[in-house]
Amino acid sequence: MKAIVYSEAGKVESLKLTEVPDPQPAAGEVIVRLKAAALNHRDLFIIQGLYPKIALPAILGSDGSGVVAAAGPEVEQSLVGREVVINPSLEWGDDERFQGPNYRILGMPDQGTLAEMIKVPVENINPKPAHLSFEEAAALPLAGLTAYRAVVTRAQVKPGEMVLVTGIGGGVATFAAQIAGRLGARVYVTSGSDEKLGRAREIGALGGANYKKPRWGNEIVSLCDGAGPDVVIDSAGGESLETAVKIIKPAGRIVFFGATTGLAKNLDIFRCFFKQLTIMGSTMGSPREFAALLEFADKQKLRPVIDQVYPLADAAAALQRMDEGGQLGKIVLRVE
Repeated sequence: MKAIVYSEAGKVESLKLTEVPDPQPAAGEVIVRLKAAALNHRDLFIIQGLYPKIALPAILGSDGSGVVAAAGPEVEQSLVGREVVINPSLEWGDDERFQGPNYRILGMPDQGTLAEMIKVPVENINPKPAHLSFEEAAALPLAGLTAYRAVVTRAQVKPGEMVLVTGIGGGVATFAAQIAGRLGARVYVTSGSDEKLGRAREIGALGGANYKKPRWGNEIVSLCDGAGPDVVIDSAGGESLETAVKIIKPAGRIVFFGATTGLAKNLDIFRCFFKQLTIMGSTMGSPREFAALLEFADKQKLRPVIDQVYPLADAAAALQRMDEGGQLGKIVLRVE
């Protein structure tokens, strides 16, 4: 088969479409012939050397959808031919609250989805929602699961609450805004781009603020009836998290799943305890949450926001697009 193989640390240009051996299923595994794959910042962080335990060469990619091409021993053979979407969380463990010691994400060290075929445990495939194309289904897993856990499991967003999602444009933030809106929340966003703020209204955001402007937090408070949001979903850390603590309502909930702008060095601890805040870390989620995400997407007819679709061979150009930060939604690779 052909796959995008990443072989030289720190160089996007080392991503090459290469012939590699076809995967063979062991007991409890299936082979999925991929129709589409999607990129995540995780792929970019690996290339930039910002991810632990990097092992090369590697086939990157955590997200994918396709058709089951073969089933190994101890797997129901009737699965062959089924249209599926892949859960990229491997060996979450037995505790819903946190991942176990063997937890890892598909796409390094386990070979990923930037390929014509992939081998995965049978428990990691789920039926593709019928209303989604293969490209849309491929855009859903990692970012959708991360957003679902943050919004539904951790923040427990309720109808009528005011929810701030920071950094709209990235895949997880876009899903978080969509999911919160479908739960009946009033959704507001931040971005460093006025264009993205405008486009965020197309996915249900009621308004937002440009975080490059001074005192952007005051704008969010004004949008939230002068009281501030009930919930903040954040992936930036740094100044974004610091501002969230300042503007959120008393007894508010902050969920964060990243620190793209670094540590919150000036976090106001006094506000945290005096306002009775709940601050929660979050990651991707469990198999149960992945199944719940797919059920939610099917019931709500949720469609991922797709920024651009590239051929698999143009993976390097697609990652360059992500690195430039101009996207709104997911960048997808079509596997011919």
